[in-house]
Amino acid sequence: MKVYRIHSYLFLMLFLSTNVFAKHQPLRVGVIGLTHTHVHWIFGSEERGDIEIVGIVETNKELAQRYADQQGYSMDLVFDSMEELIQAKKPEAVTAFGTIYEHLAVVEKCAPLGIHVMVEKPLAVNLEHARKMADLANRHNIHLLTNYETTWYPTNHKAYKLVKKENTIGDIRKIVVRDGHKGPKKIGINSEFLDWLTDPKENGGGAVIDFGCYGANLATWLMDGKRPKSVTAITTQLQPENNPEVDDEAIILLEYAQSVVVIHGSWNWPIGRKDMEIYGLTGVVYADNRHDLRVRISEGYDGFNEEAYELEERSAPLDDPFSYFAAVVRGDVAVRPTDLSALENNMVVMEILDAAIRSANNGEKVVLK
Repeated sequence: MKVYRIHSYLFLMLFLSTNVFAKHQPLRVGVIGLTHTHVHWIFGSEERGDIEIVGIVETNKELAQRYADQQGYSMDLVFDSMEELIQAKKPEAVTAFGTIYEHLAVVEKCAPLGIHVMVEKPLAVNLEHARKMADLANRHNIHLLTNYETTWYPTNHKAYKLVKKENTIGDIRKIVVRDGHKGPKKIGINSEFLDWLTDPKENGGGAVIDFGCYGANLATWLMDGKRPKSVTAITTQLQPENNPEVDDEAIILLEYAQSVVVIHGSWNWPIGRKDMEIYGLTGVVYADNRHDLRVRISEGYDGFNEEAYELEERSAPLDDPFSYFAAVVRGDVAVRPTDLSALENNMVVMEILDAAIRSANNGEKVVLK
């Protein structure tokens, strides 16, 4: 009996120590595609130690070499297909940095193998693809996360705390979200990115997809995951010479039971921006950028008392998408359905974008059933 207990104890200690060791090893990540220039982000994140890039899938070897020269990786890490990468390197997770249209193929390949997936925003090129991806993720019990730059802004999380937790400005009545820049061609993105970002098939649209998704994501978060009652949108081209096949200006209106949301996604801002205003019964919160936030409390007709904040970065792993991804896969962070990266939130985002495109095309309000 004593020998049995000793053996059981040793087995338990070995099991626990092995699990602890595994949890603290860097997450083995494959990078699928290099045509989305946000891929620079993951190369910069690797040095934090939470992830290890074990392989890259990219058929354009000139592009892969260009990144190898910039980032210092060996071309031995570059594969022609997901199958080759998975067989040779056995990644635990992958990140998708190709076209939005390609997101579905990544999930189709990885989900049945139990490989977790993070995609760049938005979740999918259209609602049909999104539903297929969600079904695969749920059926095979993988994490399917969506990465937005604004998810990591300390100002957005401070705004959420002030409004949702501390009731600083009373119930929400209006949210205004503005995102965008001068336009892909004007800001000089590389040709590999520009080619698909302005392609209606590969990107699903123009600014309505590229920047409309940010506001839809933040609104869904602030509205506790609720779907809007209706969506009304207009899209147009203000730079037809630069964006001949897709919209470059989108305004999306969301109607909720007791509030409204205005989303401005544009490739026509003279100055790049990602900001949000939340209006309540007694005041307003301005998340001006990543670090600067203001709160105005109403006084009389047009008076107010203002408090300004300059915020530090959030604590790890909540300050970086790939550290967060690793923490989620390791079980150190739980993803709630309403969270900005969550599949459930981003399925609502895709419903909103789908309705916005239909509304803009038909010139009518779209009521969500």
